[in-house]
Amino acid sequence: MIEIEETAIPGVRIVRPRRLGDARGYFAETFNRRVMAEAGIDIGFIQDNESLSAVPGTIRGLHFQTPDFAQTKLVRVLTGAVLDVAVDIRRGSPTFGAHVAVELSAENGKQLLVPKGFAHGFCTRMPDTRVFYKVDAYYSQIHDAGILWNDPELAIDWPVTPGKATLSEKDARLPRLADFDTPFVYDAG
Repeated sequence: MIEIEETAIPGVRIVRPRRLGDARGYFAETFNRRVMAEAGIDIGFIQDNESLSAVPGTIRGLHFQTPDFAQTKLVRVLTGAVLDVAVDIRRGSPTFGAHVAVELSAENGKQLLVPKGFAHGFCTRMPDTRVFYKVDAYYSQIHDAGILWNDPELAIDWPVTPGKATLSEKDARLPRLADFDTPFVYDAG
């Protein structure tokens, strides 16, 4: 059984697989296309990705791919924990620039569904954190983009300060949301 919970931003959802446990550990069905479709989430995932971040305070993001390679992501943590963030970057959206932040961990088993039109990123909270996510479009280097993780206008309460964060040179040079001309347009229908 999989529970699906709405968040403050429509379309961004918390997916919570039920764990069946005994003395050996647990079993969980982490994805079921039929259950998702019955909840109105009919996504054809085509690629799985995994990252390992060795140190707490590692930032990855805020990333997205532009059309025609925009991606919906279903994100979960295999080991460790992260603060996972989805930022609405759809022009004309009533929640443009707003974000959802959720703790995902190996312990809580929660997953975050991040739709197209959202920037995604996370900050690791534990050593050797492995993040796994499904996407519905292939990676395209020329469509790879992002916005600055600590843009003050986004007001994300990250669990690390800029001076203590570990991030790539690419992520450190990303533009602020106000300096980015988003190709995503809000569709109220």
